[in-house]
Amino acid sequence: MAVPPPAPPPRSPAHLGRRAPRARCSWGMEEKAAASAGCRAPPGPPRAGAVPCFGISVDQDDILPGALRLIRELRPHWKTEQVRTKRFTDGITNKLVACYVEEDMQDCVLVRVYGERTELLVDRENEVRNFQLLRAHGCAPKLYCTFQNGLCYEYMRGMALEPEHIREPRLFRLIALEMAKIHTIHTNGSLPRPTLWHKMHNYFTLVKNEINPSLSADVPKVEVLEQELAWLKEHLSQLDSPVVFCHNDLLCKNIIYDSAKGHVRFIDYEYAGYNYQAFDIGNHFNEFAGVSEVDYCLYPAQETQQQWLRYYLQAQKGRAVTPREVERLYVQVNKFALASHFFWALWALIQDQFSTIDFDFLRYAVIRFNQYFKVKPQVSALEMPK
Repeated sequence: MAVPPPAPPPRSPAHLGRRAPRARCSWGMEEKAAASAGCRAPPGPPRAGAVPCFGISVDQDDILPGALRLIRELRPHWKTEQVRTKRFTDGITNKLVACYVEEDMQDCVLVRVYGERTELLVDRENEVRNFQLLRAHGCAPKLYCTFQNGLCYEYMRGMALEPEHIREPRLFRLIALEMAKIHTIHTNGSLPRPTLWHKMHNYFTLVKNEINPSLSADVPKVEVLEQELAWLKEHLSQLDSPVVFCHNDLLCKNIIYDSAKGHVRFIDYEYAGYNYQAFDIGNHFNEFAGVSEVDYCLYPAQETQQQWLRYYLQAQKGRAVTPREVERLYVQVNKFALASHFFWALWALIQDQFSTIDFDFLRYAVIRFNQYFKVKPQVSALEMPK
C-alpha cells in the first residue's frame, strides 16, 4: 500500500487518545484541581519554561464557552467573532476542540478537556512533565497552558494514522525509528522501576473493590484476574527487558505522519513514563488490530515484526544487529503483548463504570480479555534464544 498522501487537518487531531486513552512515571492519583485562580506547580525538578495555568474549568458538555475563555488568554490579538472551532470525536477518554482563525489552521490551539474521573487512571501532573520532556527532545508539540480540567497545546500538522497505514513498511520504519529515539530519553542519572506492575495493581484494586459487584458475566471473575496478574508479573519479570522511557499508548491515532517532512511524531502522553521496552512495542503491535472495530487477524505476522524490530534495534544501537538480537526482542515483545491486553482490559472496565463518552468500554474489555486467554498458551511457550 502506498504511503498516505498529504492530508488536510486530520479527522482525529492527534490528540485524543484512547486511551487518552490509554502514563507515566509515577502512575499515581492526580492531585485535586486548583481551586479558582492558579495551580500548584508539580513536584520534582523545575520545568524548562514554566507553563501558564489558568483557573478555568471547561464544561465537558458545553466545551466552546470555556475554550473561548482560554483562547482570549492565549491569543488576545484574535477577534473572538473570527475564531473558528472544530470538534474531534475519535477520542474515547478526553474531549477535544481546535480553535483557529486561519483557513489552513495555522497557529491552531487544541483544547483538551479531561474525561470524567480519569484522575483514577492518569497522573495529570506527571503528564505535563512528560509533555515538556518530550518537547525538549523534539518529540512533542508546544504545551501552551494547563487549566483546571485540561490543557491546551499546539496543533501538529499531518495525518493521524489508521491500522492500514501502520502496516505499510515505509511508515512502520518511521514509527520504529521514533520509538527508538524516545526510548533513549533519560530524565535523571538512574532508571526508576517500571511502572507497569504498580499501575496494573492500582487498576485491579479499583476493579476488585468498586466495580466487582457489577461485573458482567462475560468478564473473568476477580479471583481469576488476580491469579493472572500474579502469573504475568512472575513470568514477564524474568525476561530482562530493559526499562526505558516509554509512550505506553501507541495506538494508531496517536501517531501523526507529516508527509512534507517525512517523519512521524507521537501524541498524547497521559500514560508515558518509564516501563519495559518490550511492553511499549508489544502494546503498539496489539494496536494493529484497531480500537473501534478490533480485528486481531491484523496483528503483525512474525516476518513483519522482525523487520520492524530490526529497524528499531539498528536505530537504537547505531549498528547492524544479529538475528539472535532480533529473535530475543521478538520473544520479549510478544510476551509483553499479553500484559498490554490485560492492562487495557482493566482500564476499560474502569472507564465503563465512570466515563460519559459514548463508547462500549465493556465490549472492549471483553475483547481484550478474550484475546489474552486465546494467545496466552502459544505465547507463554515461546523460549528465549540461547
